Amino acid sequence: MGDAEKHVIAAAYHIVKALEATNNLSNDMRRILADLDVHLSTMTTIGENEAEKTREIENRLRSAQENITGLHSNHSRIWNSCPAIVSKYLQSVDEVRRLIETLESFPSKRTWKQDFLDRAQCILQITMARLQDELIHILAQSKQCFKQEYILHPTCEETSVYEESIVSNEGDSLEDVSQRESSSMETEEYVMDLVHPDVVPQITSIANIMFASHYDHEFCQTFVRFWRDELAEYLTILNVEQFSVEDVLKMEWRCLNSRIRKWRRAVKNVLGIYLTSEKRLFDQVLGEHGSISSTCLVEASKASLLCLLNFGHAVAIGPHRPEWLYCLLDMYEVLASLIPDVESLFPEEGGSFIRIEFHELLRRLGDAAKVIFMEFGNHIASRTSRKPYPNGCIHPLTNYVVNYILCFVEYGDTLNLLLAEKDGENLDKGPNENVGQMTISCPVAVHLQSVTSILEAKLDVMSNLYRDSSLKHIFMMNNIHYMVDKIKNSEVGSYFGDEWIRNHIGKFQHHAMSYERSTWSSILGLLRDNEKTGKATLKERCRDFSIAFEDMYKIQTAWYVKNLELREELRISTSKTVIPAYRNFVSKITNSIGEKYIKYTEHDLETYILDLFEGSQKSLKPSRMKEVTILSSISLFPTVVFNKIM
Repeated sequence: MGDAEKHVIAAAYHIVKALEATNNLSNDMRRILADLDVHLSTMTTIGENEAEKTREIENRLRSAQENITGLHSNHSRIWNSCPAIVSKYLQSVDEVRRLIETLESFPSKRTWKQDFLDRAQCILQITMARLQDELIHILAQSKQCFKQEYILHPTCEETSVYEESIVSNEGDSLEDVSQRESSSMETEEYVMDLVHPDVVPQITSIANIMFASHYDHEFCQTFVRFWRDELAEYLTILNVEQFSVEDVLKMEWRCLNSRIRKWRRAVKNVLGIYLTSEKRLFDQVLGEHGSISSTCLVEASKASLLCLLNFGHAVAIGPHRPEWLYCLLDMYEVLASLIPDVESLFPEEGGSFIRIEFHELLRRLGDAAKVIFMEFGNHIASRTSRKPYPNGCIHPLTNYVVNYILCFVEYGDTLNLLLAEKDGENLDKGPNENVGQMTISCPVAVHLQSVTSILEAKLDVMSNLYRDSSLKHIFMMNNIHYMVDKIKNSEVGSYFGDEWIRNHIGKFQHHAMSYERSTWSSILGLLRDNEKTGKATLKERCRDFSIAFEDMYKIQTAWYVKNLELREELRISTSKTVIPAYRNFVSKITNSIGEKYIKYTEHDLETYILDLFEGSQKSLKPSRMKEVTILSSISLFPTVVFNKIM
């Protein structure tokens, strides 16, 4: 209230008092003067109180400003000072905030109000900028390093590639790689302290004063930007790079497979560790402010999450080659296991688009895996060969398909669920809970058995490329035995069942017997019907048998039976067929033509049969034949030969 206003009120007050002293006033006039007297007295009191209030505000504002300015000047980092300094600073800032609230409650007609309000808001703005700076400093100084135990990663090297393992005849199979992958991805719940626990109350105090001062947007902007950058740095630690869809589609398989491994590790770490830890920190700092914590978490994480999701989408729409299947299934299973984390991290409406994107990627990965799985049989059928595979051994296609199949036991439950979704079925139990009819007839089992049938048909076509019918049977025996042996001795055998295994054991045994008939029938025919033949005929048959055996030896030492047990069984079976017949023939003709026309003994044949199927061609050279004949003579007639030599 100005001085002029005070003088007017005082003059009016004296006039009223003088009028009240007049005796000839009516009652109504006296009541009016009495009311006016009361109003003038009140106005005088208000004026006096307002002056006092103005002085009080001035003193409070000046004191708070001096405290804040002094603390700014004397301390480069207030939160690095003692708790008393921090408390004094927060109290001064809060004093300015409360003064602003008081001033804003006064009627706008008071001319002095705006001056005080402008001063207070200027001071508050300066303190809010300082608080943002202090916040960044606290976060930067107290953030925790990403310790090795908080980075989950596969145990197998990223240089291992599915494709190499699938087609390899030696060493690791795809089954081995997949088992290492599966076991390495078993994880525990990890929550790490992103900042030192002691500074959480400090960060919270800054948040509270900034929110109370209506600078909540500025706090969240600073807080979110810091943690957005930290998450980007975490992805760098995990060797994750940002690629466009075109980049992914152009990648060579080795490079892409390595990137997929890094992606799986990254998505598991980001959702399973980092964002879980970040959510805890955000809730500690912003939990008192409703859904702000969830909103900030979305803003801090969406850029990095979209980077991971975009890579996944690019892989899902890539070419549907067989070697991609296990990578897609690994990606699908990792993502499926993390969907509960996604739902927990982003439960609010603001995070719905992240939830939707994760579910959409999961669907695309599942669809792509189903397409590859169902098309695998066509992929096998499309393979062509113009030349027979050398030595009748296991064809790369057989090795490829069998080792591919061996890994399905790792993914049986997942594939059954995916196929059930396609067929509209509902599988309440996983396929591996029983090894009975349910497992054998589940969608995966049916398809795997179909794949092996296609492989067998393809092998049969390939076997016709061999001119030698015996080698055709060796080829079929080798490949079917390999298929049965691998499947029977692995967990994937439950998808085929005992009947399938028995049938296929019978198949390779049938080819083994067919080999013996086609190889040895004509040779053994030379040893039969010898009772009514002359010496010349017997000599010729001995020579013909030796030539036939030598030719067979030269050819079949180059043939290869990889499995040692099968190779030994085939040799034993051959010996049991050949040796008795040869022994009987020799015993019957010895008296007729003598020993010198019998080129090989029983022991010789047994020894030579042991050389078969080694995959390294050998020959029975004439010099060796002569030496064998001499040694045989020595064994039969030691005394005579010894005397001649002497």
